[in-house]
Amino acid sequence: MPVRSLGSWPLRRLRVRGPSMVPTLRDRDVVVFRTGGRARAGDVVLVRWDGRPDQLSVKRAVRREGEGWHVEGDNGFGSTDSRDLGPAQVLGVVRWRLWPSPGRVR
Repeated sequence: MPVRSLGSWPLRRLRVRGPSMVPTLRDRDVVVFRTGGRARAGDVVLVRWDGRPDQLSVKRAVRREGEGWHVEGDNGFGSTDSRDLGPAQVLGVVRWRLWPSPGRVR
């Protein structure tokens, strides 16, 4: 399914799929992310890779690399990330988990 525009609202929610961010986030967690915000190293971010334009992923920003970011999943054994796909484009910064245990994402 092609990824459509994220729209103009700065705060959006999404459901996490897969184990790549365990233990920080788990499959089916619902989070809120902010579009247009500036990512910093250590932030959990929503990204897209040039080589996979229809796929969105939630990863941790590690460092800037040229025009993009080197991002990695918190679960090194269950994550496809910049180690495999190169730098990613950051679309938003994940700030809060809404479900199942609401709270700030760090």
